[in-house]
Amino acid sequence: QVQLVESGGGLVHIGESLILSCTISQNIFDGNALGWYRRAPGQRRDLVASITTRGDTKYDHSVEGRFTISRDNAKNTLYLQMNNLKYEDAGMYFCNRIPEWLTTAWGPGTQVTVSS
Repeated sequence: QVQLVESGGGLVHIGESLILSCTISQNIFDGNALGWYRRAPGQRRDLVASITTRGDTKYDHSVEGRFTISRDNAKNTLYLQMNNLKYEDAGMYFCNRIPEWLTTAWGPGTQVTVSS
């Protein structure tokens, strides 16, 4: 049973943009705050952006002002608009519930690579 499927990653140059999408099973999407997590090479998975059911958002300081998280409740889809990408934004991106102790089985993730 597929519950989380991330997409939209790719290879971009510094300063470019990407939009990540995550389709989420309704039982996970409904009534839950959600977030985008990033796992950079050799590092742990960290939360970079989150959104509540009311649409309140929070961002890690490293992406504040450049990333925008949103959710489409009609489509059970979570988005991450990523602008002005930097080297340090590279990694595998995952969506899931927040906080992390509430996460369910992780999806495959989507890879973001940033080059000069």
